[in-house]
Amino acid sequence: MHGVAILGSTGSVGRNTLDVIARHPDRFRAVALSAHRQIDVLFEQCLAHRPDLAAVVDADAAQRLRDRLVEAGVPTQVMSGPDGLEAVAIHDRAQSVMAAIVGAAGLRPTLAAAEAGKRILLANKEALVMAGVVFMDAVRRGGATLLPIDSEHNAVFQSLPRGYGGDLAASGVRRILLTASGGPFRTLPLERFAAVTPEQACAHPNWVMGRKISVDSATMMNKGLEVIEAHWLFNAPPSAIEVVIHPQSVVHSMVEYVDGSVIAQLGNPDMRTPIAHALAYPERVESGAAPLQLAAVAALSFEAPDPARFPCVGLAFRALEQGGAAPVALNAANEVAVARFLEGALTFDRIPALVEAVVARTPTTAVHDLDAVLEVDAGARRAAAAWLEKNNAVRVAAARAGA
Repeated sequence: MHGVAILGSTGSVGRNTLDVIARHPDRFRAVALSAHRQIDVLFEQCLAHRPDLAAVVDADAAQRLRDRLVEAGVPTQVMSGPDGLEAVAIHDRAQSVMAAIVGAAGLRPTLAAAEAGKRILLANKEALVMAGVVFMDAVRRGGATLLPIDSEHNAVFQSLPRGYGGDLAASGVRRILLTASGGPFRTLPLERFAAVTPEQACAHPNWVMGRKISVDSATMMNKGLEVIEAHWLFNAPPSAIEVVIHPQSVVHSMVEYVDGSVIAQLGNPDMRTPIAHALAYPERVESGAAPLQLAAVAALSFEAPDPARFPCVGLAFRALEQGGAAPVALNAANEVAVARFLEGALTFDRIPALVEAVVARTPTTAVHDLDAVLEVDAGARRAAAAWLEKNNAVRVAAARAGA
């Protein structure tokens, strides 16, 4: 029985992972789960899957979950805080760890899984965006195996030669083509971006995702972060990575070879496909995703991203080329910007402006350990807060002057 720990089991990726596991009860078992706030959902997951361990961030919430599980006769151990998340990540009965905690919060437990030599199913792109050097060092040091879960990177992984060793040229690869849907605002007039609401930004046309990643898809920052992730996963220089908008979300990404061949991975937009691929790799198992009917799709279209509409893609490329602290600041500033947008405190069109300003103000420094990463992250968040305070003051002053 293959034990699976899930960091972020109540999110979209976590729920889909449990769905795939439930389809193969003779093969996989969820042995440890973690959640942030959705205690009711985690309770139901514990009832259904009977994990050995469950962890939540808050101690009071952990006690409530513990009491409910005891009353229900479920012997799952409950832990809280960073120690609880790390315990999930290094659980001794987990061969694989699904790293699906969104944002910087998932960095520490995912590093712990790497250092413990786990097979990491990586859905938390921030681990590589923030701490590429640190994380890849931990993977090598711990003897961990790294399998990508993002549909784009999983598609690239499937399209590269089996046993790819990290050398594009030696494998005959010219470039990696990351596809992007273009999100809900691919054709929205630019002058309407300032009026975009959180509900509109979270209404992705193809994928069902959490709110943060849905906003990232709408700004295409998610694709910028995926460019940085692809650099670390496949040892690909920025010049060998290209972003292509593909509205149908059927071609999940492609690899172009020097002989002119382009190999693509296709499928319906369903996260259970890459999850099942990574869970069973190198074998294949049924995922629950509907079969792709190409005749029904009828047409596949592609276009270059408009830099005026999606400046976040260019910001990410520049941060990758700059290296060091720049990607850390990019991610931190974006997390702050998206959170404030979802709260109604920042307009959608100002998200790239905040990110660009924070990255520009971040000193160019190397980050060789976790403490350095977290220091840059904290500084970027302070800079983002200061930018917001200053710009809000300017807007208030302008409004008063106009009145």
